Amino acid sequence: MHTPVTIIGAGLGGLTLARVLYVHGIPVTVYEAESSPLARAQGGLLDIHDYNGQLALKAARLMDEFHTIVLEGRQALRVLDRDGTVLLDRADDGTGGRPEVQRGDLRQVLLGSLPADTVRWGHKVSRTRALGEGRHEVTFADGGTVVTSLLVGADGAWSRVRPLLSTATPEYIGKSVVETYLFDAGARHPAAAKAVGGGMLIAPSPGREIFAHREKDDTLHAYVGLSEPQDWFAAIDFADAATATARIAQEFDGWAAELTALITGSDVTPVLRPLYALPTGHRWDRVPGVTLLGDAAHLAAPNGEGANLAMLDGAELGTALAAHPDDIETALAEYEQAMFPRSAETATDEMPGIDSADNTAHGLINMFTEKSQRVTQAPN
Repeated sequence: MHTPVTIIGAGLGGLTLARVLYVHGIPVTVYEAESSPLARAQGGLLDIHDYNGQLALKAARLMDEFHTIVLEGRQALRVLDRDGTVLLDRADDGTGGRPEVQRGDLRQVLLGSLPADTVRWGHKVSRTRALGEGRHEVTFADGGTVVTSLLVGADGAWSRVRPLLSTATPEYIGKSVVETYLFDAGARHPAAAKAVGGGMLIAPSPGREIFAHREKDDTLHAYVGLSEPQDWFAAIDFADAATATARIAQEFDGWAAELTALITGSDVTPVLRPLYALPTGHRWDRVPGVTLLGDAAHLAAPNGEGANLAMLDGAELGTALAAHPDDIETALAEYEQAMFPRSAETATDEMPGIDSADNTAHGLINMFTEKSQRVTQAPN
């Protein structure tokens, strides 16, 4: 295949696509708005699943590199009630199929597997337009342009490529997450560190919940979920760390101190992240010369699958293009026909919504038990 592929976005999905194309000798350029690989923090832990994310890494021929960045023991899981009672304490026995890595480390593995000039940094897209016959023009914020016969939008929730295919836009799901970090947790935040344990903590409650991970360097990274309209959060000054953490902690009045310490003990200014989603089952009619992957295609409420799906999208699109080097449209159609139902199915999460009466520690454990029984009873 000699038609160069133009990818917008150097996230995990876009980079996985670029790597698979590179493995198959297909020319590719990635344009990224960020000024450099280190322009911003890359988020926390990701569990990379053996049924999607790891399949993508195998297609990219990067499993050996992946194993070097896995954080041992982080598949451990604890479920706590609001009063701090531990209702589930599952150790990481190495058989879970969902090893944890730092998102930034995984991105660096992908970047390191590509020629240095593959990613063009500091290229923020301002608009895209169709030129006809499958060709598209991309205009950047600095006024520069590029014309391509194969454009892939891997540019996330607010994709500038999506309007070429769809009028859908993300909508607020009624929930936001406040992120906090506690550093050197064993020494400086021992109660919170003990509550989290060696891997992941879940403390659910209707309308309020706390998730936390133990990351590298004894860092606790917490995600404090609250079901409130955006106006409610707008009334909080998140630039004032003390005021913001106190206001959020107020919503967890009566919870165990070791859990609220994940809010009040934050060593950084808390970060507000409103959550958005595209309509479940979002799809489009085939448009020559352009497609989407990852959040640009199927942004959903967080369910542990987003990064994995983006990587699998990238791997399958790259594989399809390699399999049909003389027929781009067949490759794109084949990719989309598999991607649409997969993303729709994954968006239908078994986890109870934050406002559900079942969003409790006991309810979560009951769901785990029922799911385990279904798997055990399923015919081979």
